[in-house]
Amino acid sequence: MLNFLSSRFFRVYIVPGAVFQSVMVGGGYGTGREIVEYFTSYGLYGGLLGLGIAFAAMAIILALTFEFARLFKVYDYRSFFKHLLGPGWVAFEVLIILLSLLVLAVLASAAGNILRDNFGIPYASGLFIMLVVVGTLTFFGRDVIAKVLTFWSFFLYAVFFTFFLSVFSGNWAVIGSALSHGEIVDGWWQSGLRYALYNIAAAPLLLYVARVFESREQALRSGVMAAAIAMLPAVVFQLAFFAAYPEVLTQAIPTYWMMGQLGMSVLLVVYSVMLFGTFIETGAGMLQGINERIDAYLLEKRGTPLGRSSHAAIAVSAILISAVLSLWGITNLIAQGYGNIAWGVLLVYVLPLLSMGVYRIVKSEA
Repeated sequence: MLNFLSSRFFRVYIVPGAVFQSVMVGGGYGTGREIVEYFTSYGLYGGLLGLGIAFAAMAIILALTFEFARLFKVYDYRSFFKHLLGPGWVAFEVLIILLSLLVLAVLASAAGNILRDNFGIPYASGLFIMLVVVGTLTFFGRDVIAKVLTFWSFFLYAVFFTFFLSVFSGNWAVIGSALSHGEIVDGWWQSGLRYALYNIAAAPLLLYVARVFESREQALRSGVMAAAIAMLPAVVFQLAFFAAYPEVLTQAIPTYWMMGQLGMSVLLVVYSVMLFGTFIETGAGMLQGINERIDAYLLEKRGTPLGRSSHAAIAVSAILISAVLSLWGITNLIAQGYGNIAWGVLLVYVLPLLSMGVYRIVKSEA
């Protein structure tokens, strides 16, 4: 087992996907709310088709992103977009600052609330725990963060698998009936594409995982594998939710609600711990991407990156600022414009990558 975890296959094809999944899962995916919103509401087969669209879009964009990063040795989003967009790279920086502000504000609030609501731990204590753990992870840097996110992804998969097994074992007749009479609601492909754009925006923050690639084949295959690792639980969520369809559509936290309905009291506790840890790893993974961007700039200007203490201080400061802003209600203001951020990601990241990025990748092969 230890040999496998230290093998090149594991580092090339498992770690990037586990890191992407860990950052992508966050609160929405982990709670099941995003799956219900973007897929389950379009019917069983409509949702599965939408998931196929989302997987294909993510696989293509991740594969090209990894290869572009490997080819030009750009492992932070500033360097990546300077090569892709030239002077226009700053457009993505504006988008990623807005996106990070939203995500960190939501995570800071959710981390405090989940411990308070499930374990009676004061909100401030939950936020403090998140600050300490994220600060510690960013202090030790990319290698430790990648390892922690990878192993937490295994824990996340174990919790999800237990949930799925419990749902399927007791409700297979209901799910089987849904499979026999599944519907396809119009709009499934647009929803799947929106979901892919919604989540792929985090990919340029995670370019530090691309340092391990030594060939085009590795980068492209790892991108497809990363999309599969990220989306596989979503497929099983989609099937499991039809054990409680259509009631599940109106639940704020569908996974938590279903565990309560099915009497999974022990799993509820484990799930709460998993979700809290997922908030932490999402924040740590994104903030590491920001630290990588700052380090690349400083290396270019003065020849030395920030120290570990500065990395931790930036991470802690960002979470504190986001937590304060969320109390002022700015999260809702940003959330109202989140759709525009997603379209902005399409314009300044996805379309340039699919055009100029592909051209430069192909040209480099000649």
